[in-house]
Amino acid sequence: MTANLDTDMRLAVLIVAAGRGMRAGGETPKQWQPLAGRRVIDWTLSAFADVPDVATVLCVVHPDDMDQLPNTRCVAGGDTRAASVRAGLEALAEDDITHVLIHDAARPCVSEEVIAGVTQALRQAPAAAPGAPVTDTLWRSDNTQVTGTVDRRGLYRAQTPQGFAFAAIRAAHRAHADAATDDVGVARAAALPVTMTRGDPDNLKITTPGDFARAERILKAAMTPDIRTGNGFDVHRFGPGDHVMLCGVSIPHDRGLQGHSDADVGLHTITDAIYGALAEGDIGRHFPPSDPQWKGAGSRLFLEHAVALARARGYVISNIDCTLICEFPKIGPHAPAMTDTLSDITGLAPDRISSKATTSERLGFTGRGEGIAALATVTLVGA
Repeated sequence: MTANLDTDMRLAVLIVAAGRGMRAGGETPKQWQPLAGRRVIDWTLSAFADVPDVATVLCVVHPDDMDQLPNTRCVAGGDTRAASVRAGLEALAEDDITHVLIHDAARPCVSEEVIAGVTQALRQAPAAAPGAPVTDTLWRSDNTQVTGTVDRRGLYRAQTPQGFAFAAIRAAHRAHADAATDDVGVARAAALPVTMTRGDPDNLKITTPGDFARAERILKAAMTPDIRTGNGFDVHRFGPGDHVMLCGVSIPHDRGLQGHSDADVGLHTITDAIYGALAEGDIGRHFPPSDPQWKGAGSRLFLEHAVALARARGYVISNIDCTLICEFPKIGPHAPAMTDTLSDITGLAPDRISSKATTSERLGFTGRGEGIAALATVTLVGA
């Protein structure tokens, strides 16, 4: 069988997800199980989200799982993989497509490079599929003893996605009555030549419970870290009092700082830096000064809230840098205690916290001793 090659490619992606996959363990089929914060199939679908020339994505699922992907086009599969693929191909028959990529839902680690290799080959060939060379020594065995070795030269591990000219693979599946473990076998039975492209050892198919841990390592290593930086700035004036609260530490002084809460300018600034990194406004948004319940409140409460919010959003604090700007009181002797207090509140190691001070060379309101200002920078990293 031959196929007309079309450089004006309109791709369909067919995700095969109808199997029960119980060898992988768990109470649900492997494609619906969690993996690195998402389900296996969610990672698989996202791998094809930005593939050029894709006109449609279709998932073939078990009839009992039709509600698992409410935002994705789905069709019910059959009793075998081949039957499921045929059901998917028939469902695509009315679509205006020229080629199809058929991919196993249980291969969530497929890379952009592997997909691109297949799609590029399809511009010159009627079928293409990735293969990874076998690198391990292969033995023959009677299940108890090694009885020989197998020459591994020319042997490759079949992977997906496997790509085809749509009309050709649809006709091949219609004509193929036997069971098939992959679509390349169906294509070759129909005399359709298949170009092999470069596979990837990381493009594993989740089959056993141990594969989940390996897949998670692969996915996390490939993730672009979500890093956010926030800045905070705050000022409080001096007024009556005998101490100031700075970064959670009470420091004796002949005046106090004025504010609706305990006026801890250091904690306020760090809190605002975290809110800023999260695009969550400032302290006033979460703890309005018009609300009397926050009158005189300890600022530790505000920072604890910001830290908890960051964690709930999936971030960890990487480091904190806070600078207090004042002539008096002298901060240096109290800086270690401030660092320890900030470490206690945030759970961050002391070597990731900088609490320091500078003067304004007696210039401006801080130089005149009218108040204290603070600057803070905080870095959040997606967990």
